[in-house]
Amino acid sequence: MPDAFAGFAQTFTSMFRAPVTEEYPEHKAPPAARYHGRHQLNRYADGLEKCIGCELCAWSCPADAILVEGADNTAEERYSPGERYGRVYQINYLRCIGCGLCIEACPTRALTMTDDYELAGPSRAGMIYEKDQLLAPLTDEMTAPPHPMAPDTRPENYYRGEVT
Repeated sequence: MPDAFAGFAQTFTSMFRAPVTEEYPEHKAPPAARYHGRHQLNRYADGLEKCIGCELCAWSCPADAILVEGADNTAEERYSPGERYGRVYQINYLRCIGCGLCIEACPTRALTMTDDYELAGPSRAGMIYEKDQLLAPLTDEMTAPPHPMAPDTRPENYYRGEVT
């Protein structure tokens, strides 16, 4: 019986405390440091995509939430500095567990995670993010792919960060 009185005492004392209410939609709190939120496909400084379509992120995903289909770059259409690029890139956020193993597997640092935590969709199909939703936005200095690599450069120059 003393356990019941302890429970009633806890309830009775908490009835007179001020409520702790977070006004979420109006006041958004910043996430914790190193939070794993929405994924982002990054670009190089000239606008070419960093993804080379190697599919290592998809293979490393324990939840099988990533689909990548690579394709070859051509002289007329170049999307990344390497031989290949990710033609199809999808992340199913209904399956994603936010572990970050895909980030660790990426050899070109093409895939990173942002601190965007508002991942809600209107339907189940809306929770499958396509490549155009995942790509980092173009800045004013960037040119939308496809376009050739910077003059007198090789893919290694991009990978080493020498192209600005």
